[in-house]
Amino acid sequence: MKNTKAWIGTAALVAAGGIATIGAAAGGDDDGGERPITGDALDRAAAAALEHTGGGAVTATELGDEEGYYEVEVTLDDGTQVDVHLDRDFAVLGDESDGAGDTED
Repeated sequence: MKNTKAWIGTAALVAAGGIATIGAAAGGDDDGGERPITGDALDRAAAAALEHTGGGAVTATELGDEEGYYEVEVTLDDGTQVDVHLDRDFAVLGDESDGAGDTED
């Protein structure tokens, strides 16, 4: 009788572990994490963004951005951050600035 109970308990644990594993695998990228651009695409996206902004430094990138296929964050010399949105062919779709470098008089 003890062996039967032990076997049922082990089977229940294995089944629960399998369900947890399936749930984790099916979860995908639901953690809200952003995927950075890598490799040759990073070089091309950075070059397109820097050309668009006229310089600065690339400080962040995102693949699968909601405003375009790529997003490149560029910090300009005056501290302004500009998000440049690109399509799959690295053409500029538009940009958004945080205005940090703007002055008010």
